[in-house]
Amino acid sequence: MKTIRFPRRAVLLGGLAAFLSGCASKFRSYGGPEVTRVRLYKGQRLLVLDGADRVLQTYPVGLGFAPEGHKQFEGDGRTPEGTYIVDKRNPESTYHLSVGISYPNEVDIAFAEAQGLSPGGDIFIHGGPRPGIDPTDVRDWTAGCIAVTDRQIEDIYAMVKDGTPIHIFA
Repeated sequence: MKTIRFPRRAVLLGGLAAFLSGCASKFRSYGGPEVTRVRLYKGQRLLVLDGADRVLQTYPVGLGFAPEGHKQFEGDGRTPEGTYIVDKRNPESTYHLSVGISYPNEVDIAFAEAQGLSPGGDIFIHGGPRPGIDPTDVRDWTAGCIAVTDRQIEDIYAMVKDGTPIHIFA
């Protein structure tokens, strides 16, 4: 049986690479100013994180597959418009990480029910798309969520706390 020998440098560099890859995490820390409000401008495909006295960060976004107009029903492909709050987070999201929005509110529910339909729900700011599963050649591909890159959702997840208001404009 022939023994395979690896150069010491290759073994050391391989070990270092394995160690450093284990240090990478989707959970980032943030020690900057508090995010006091989130604004989404659907027409401009722009998400803005505001601090008390200045804009802290902006991100380009993708929206639902039928982005014009306010979300009214489950499956309509629209992203909601109006004032909501960040109300949950999912560290195990199918889309890397996600931050939940309090859609539907009472008005959304009443409108949909008056039409005999469901308003839908589970609206998130999330990463993605997932290569091979979600379309990567279109900008607006979600079922109504707000999509950013995986790296961007890592920052948003660290910066935006539950209870932060989000204002979504046409």
